[in-house]
Amino acid sequence: MRLFAPLALLVALAACDRKTEDAPQANAAAAAQPTPEIELAGKLDMTHRGEDAPVAAFRDSQNKPVRIGGFRGTPVLVNLWATWCGPCVRELPSLDRLAVKAAGRLTILTVSQDDLTASDPAAYWDEKSFSALQLYTDPKTVLSAAYASGVLPTSVLYDAKGKEVWRIVGGLEWDGPRANTLLAPVIG
Repeated sequence: MRLFAPLALLVALAACDRKTEDAPQANAAAAAQPTPEIELAGKLDMTHRGEDAPVAAFRDSQNKPVRIGGFRGTPVLVNLWATWCGPCVRELPSLDRLAVKAAGRLTILTVSQDDLTASDPAAYWDEKSFSALQLYTDPKTVLSAAYASGVLPTSVLYDAKGKEVWRIVGGLEWDGPRANTLLAPVIG
């Protein structure tokens, strides 16, 4: 048994050392098309609970700087997304339905992390005609850097005082049972 553990470790290390071929980058337009096979099973992270919202500025639809702290007084859900991110665009319709359902009790900030020289989130937004969501942009990805999750979508819930409650790293059906359970203490 003692020989097995070192041997297993060597095999595992050898497997990690293998060079794999880089996968070709998918066409951005194809990646932006939501597909039913994309599972939205984001990971709940509560390790930042109680932390203040970052003070980093992002842009509203008029290109004016805004900060999360400017929305204090109501709980805020910040959703970082991009047009080229399949799970991001897949979850946006459910975020829109949540925004309608929770109007007045929860502010949802959908902040595009697209490089505006490469993508046009405003054109995407206009095409989708969301009923309650508003587009915010963060072309310098200062919020992504502040959250340091390395994954899109990432969504962070703040209470009315601007303190983090939890974050979801990855996608989620925002009007599904899991989201309802997570949001119940905040919006009832």
